[in-house]
Amino acid sequence: MNNNINVNINNKDTGKRVDSVLSEKLPELSRNRIQNLILSGNVFYNSEVIRDRSLKLKNEGEIIVYIPPSKKMEIKAQNIDIDIIYEDMDLIIVNKSAGMVVHPAFGNYENTLVNALLYHCDKSLSGIGGVERPGIVHRLDKMTSGLIVIAKNDESHKGLSLQFKKRTIIREYRAIVWNKLKKIKGTVNLNIIRSKKNRKLMSITNNIKEGKTSKTSYELKKEYKISKKYYLNYIKCKLYTGRTHQIRVHMSSLGNYLLGDNCYGKKKNITNDLNQKLLITIKNDWIEQNRHALHAKTLGFIHPISGENLFFSSKNPPDFKKIINLLDNLTQDINY
Repeated sequence: MNNNINVNINNKDTGKRVDSVLSEKLPELSRNRIQNLILSGNVFYNSEVIRDRSLKLKNEGEIIVYIPPSKKMEIKAQNIDIDIIYEDMDLIIVNKSAGMVVHPAFGNYENTLVNALLYHCDKSLSGIGGVERPGIVHRLDKMTSGLIVIAKNDESHKGLSLQFKKRTIIREYRAIVWNKLKKIKGTVNLNIIRSKKNRKLMSITNNIKEGKTSKTSYELKKEYKISKKYYLNYIKCKLYTGRTHQIRVHMSSLGNYLLGDNCYGKKKNITNDLNQKLLITIKNDWIEQNRHALHAKTLGFIHPISGENLFFSSKNPPDFKKIINLLDNLTQDINY
């Protein structure tokens, strides 16, 4: 069955790029998904097919977005153990472990969260995200642990996407960062753009006309002075927007990059003035594992079908618990 989406174009939309307008009006579709639909000839503007994603709309009228029938999924359903926090007929909440990729992509076609979900849900996931991202409403980085919500049907996908678009989703993280914080709490309002030096990474910009609006707040939970010159801090972060690598980029911009973050952290030469047990733990559990210390701890939203207020919280993973317990014990004995 074909799925056509009709979008009215008014005078406020004229002069804007077609992909920008559709991204704003159709929050259930990612910008990348919209651009692919345009390039494949599935978008019609006043009955004329368009294939230029940067086309600027000149006239009022109607855009019809044709969603092709879902292809038969070629992604392998795999019996992989996942930590399910909550599940009903419309959605599922998973506490993702660090190291698990969310969805298949080049180089990772198996052992992803989607592979596990296809097995668990018997392929009952929303198709809006496309054949490679069934059910995926938002993502977590491979080495970020914590809570993620997955849509089991298109209606719940649309409802959740709209809440993400309106920024009403409650998302709090826990992180461990280097160096003394200049303020025990604060907010970072810096746009994020793709790095010009490395296209796989993101960076901040002070030019408000560049990149995407990004907002993160942070608050110190506990400071650990682990040597005469080194500090580690256990902090709480809250996302108001959901940009790629947002917390990692924003905290790095303050000079407080995440423990284990080999992308946005400086290549810290950790010397032997640290306690040896702590030094070994940092190297073995974080640096060598390329595991940045970031955990999606809480997730709150309105159920897209029932309207019920839902709130979920997860415990810190074992690697977090291990180093925090170690820091608690060590810093009691350190006196500067």
